[in-house]
This record gives sequence, structure tokens and C-alpha cells, in this order.
Amino acid sequence: MNIPEITLTTPALLFPTVSLLLVAYTNRFNAISSLIRSMSATYKTTPNDKLMQQIESLRTRVCIIRNMQAFAVGSLFLCIICMFSLFAGEVFLGKVIFGISLISMLVSLGYSLQEILKSVYALNLELSELTVKHQKD
Repeated sequence: MNIPEITLTTPALLFPTVSLLLVAYTNRFNAISSLIRSMSATYKTTPNDKLMQQIESLRTRVCIIRNMQAFAVGSLFLCIICMFSLFAGEVFLGKVIFGISLISMLVSLGYSLQEILKSVYALNLELSELTVKHQKD
């Protein structure tokens, strides 16, 4: 198996990508946490099953976002270790670590897709309820 050459600049290419992803992931987290706080306050004054289902759905999405962030940070962490390995002359080890870093980024993106799909599903449920209410009126 012929593994391509790798230099110190190769893992550095992921730095801007990971940084932008972490900002996007953090924005998602902040939006959902605000929504949870708002729904929680509403539930305390007027509890209902539908609102609790939405809160549970958001709980799931927060866990997914936590995993997205963890794997993205792990990817960045591994890129740094890869760069240290390459700097120390351990090219094969650097290649292996960089490969694991890429897999970690791929897992993070997979979680991101899962969270987006859950979000779209929740929005479609809301829209379908509005459509039903509108047709009754």
C-alpha cells in the first residue's frame, strides 16, 4: 500500500475548516439552548404533552451537537499531534494520526447531518400542524 507523502502543512489545512465548523456548531448549540430555556419557562406556566415532546426532541439534538463538537475538537487535537509527530520525524505515525483525524472529522460531519435531519423533521411537524389548523378555519 503506497501512502502519499505528508508535510507539516497538510494537517494545517484542516485548521480553518475545523474552526469554521466549531463556530457553526456553537451557534446551533446557542440557538437550541435559548429555545430550551424558553420552552422550559413556558412549560412551567402551562404544561402540555406537545411541548414536552419538543423539549425531549431538543434534548436529543443537544446530545448530537455535543458529539459533533467533541469529534471536531478531537480532529483538531489529532492534527496538532500529527504536526508534532511530523516535526519529530515520525512520518508514518504522523500519517496514521492524520488519517484518524480525518475520520474524526467525518464522524463530526455525520453527526451534523443527523442533527440537520432531526431539525428539518421537527420543523415539518410544526408546519403540518399549522396547515391543519389553517384548513380547519
